Amino acid sequence: MRFSNIMDSNSYTGDQSIDPGTEQLISARTRLLGPAYRLFYERPVHLVRGRGSHMFDADGVRYLDAYNNVVSVGHCHPHVVAQVTRQLETLNTHTRYLHDGIVAYSERLLATMPDEVDQVMYACTGSEANDLALRVAQMYTGARGVIVTRDAYHGNTEAVTAISPSIGGETVTGPHVRTVPAPDSYRAGDDVAARFRADVEAAIADLQRCGHGVSALIVDTFFSSDGIYPDTSVLAPAVEAVRAAGGVFIADEVQPGFGRTGDDMWGFARHNVVPDLVTMGKPMANGLPVAAMAARSAVLEPFAVGVPYFNTFGGNPVSMAAAAAVLDVIENEELVTSAATVGAALRHELTRITADHPHIGDVRGAGLYVGVELVEDRDAATPDRTRAHDLVNEMRDRHVLISVCGTYGNVLKIRPPLVFSMADVDWFCTEFAGALAHLP
Repeated sequence: MRFSNIMDSNSYTGDQSIDPGTEQLISARTRLLGPAYRLFYERPVHLVRGRGSHMFDADGVRYLDAYNNVVSVGHCHPHVVAQVTRQLETLNTHTRYLHDGIVAYSERLLATMPDEVDQVMYACTGSEANDLALRVAQMYTGARGVIVTRDAYHGNTEAVTAISPSIGGETVTGPHVRTVPAPDSYRAGDDVAARFRADVEAAIADLQRCGHGVSALIVDTFFSSDGIYPDTSVLAPAVEAVRAAGGVFIADEVQPGFGRTGDDMWGFARHNVVPDLVTMGKPMANGLPVAAMAARSAVLEPFAVGVPYFNTFGGNPVSMAAAAAVLDVIENEELVTSAATVGAALRHELTRITADHPHIGDVRGAGLYVGVELVEDRDAATPDRTRAHDLVNEMRDRHVLISVCGTYGNVLKIRPPLVFSMADVDWFCTEFAGALAHLP
């Protein structure tokens, strides 16, 4: 099978010895699920329980979760568990019946958005939300051309696989899709915004020349799969160029949304840009499959009046109870502020630890979203996939879970639950310093 950057940069290969019990479970999983699935780490972790920012394996060993944004307010948060349980005991149906839950939640969700973004539709996954956003954009603009970054990941339906070049393998981007390099502030420096706009303008011209027109620019507003680029100067000029060509801007907030960056609830707000469409998923309901697409009503209207929409599980009462509980916790525990404070401490300590290391090129991020770039040497800034892979696995062996991202799989992806504490920062940095010392 061909290499998939997003799936294979930190996946189990079977090249290292593992205990017989784990090997037996992996064998059964592969036999039953087939070869398309992937496991993290050269020595996969068999997890059985979680609480807060910690998880426990089948032997009772505790791990520090510094990766999973799905459980955004912490594993098994008691308030989320209680609200979901209460609704499960009461009623669960779908959106063709009236229910207060979806209305109350929608009002709260849209209150976190700019006034221009005033309507919302529900689905179960970020893939579905992005698929829906593409349909809405196409009907509004009358065009089909889409611009994405070179290592974007927006989901796994047929439509969004075509705009997700990082999947690799046998997949290909669609003929109506143009890719542009991500705004690599580590290498481009002060020219990063101008370069990104120029690349987007070149993609616009090519789409128009080929007769596709410009439907949308869709980006993860933290450029997560591209390598984590938090520069706030880059989006507004590119969005301006797309709108001038008749297209819309879709902000994919599946990863940076719900307070992760510590600056605001939404990644796009850091860029002072108001999207036309906003998609969200993973962290929305702390592990339940809930997703949504928020929209400017004028952009949504051609689709909404022309295509009846129904999603059996999207927006169901249990999902809305879970999503509302997540908002409760974010607000009551002040997790956006906490992400800013704890994330700043984490980046400060990582910067100190790596200051003189010849293979750490950059530490960057915002809030509780941090990238650490591994390079062969600092002067050339040559990406070092091998050391990044080895460092992630060394951290796993020290019971701290992270992963990698970026074009060359050389950027450590540190993205813990929002309840990550100062004590967790100490644990993380102690093990990181030890793992770093272990690198050749």
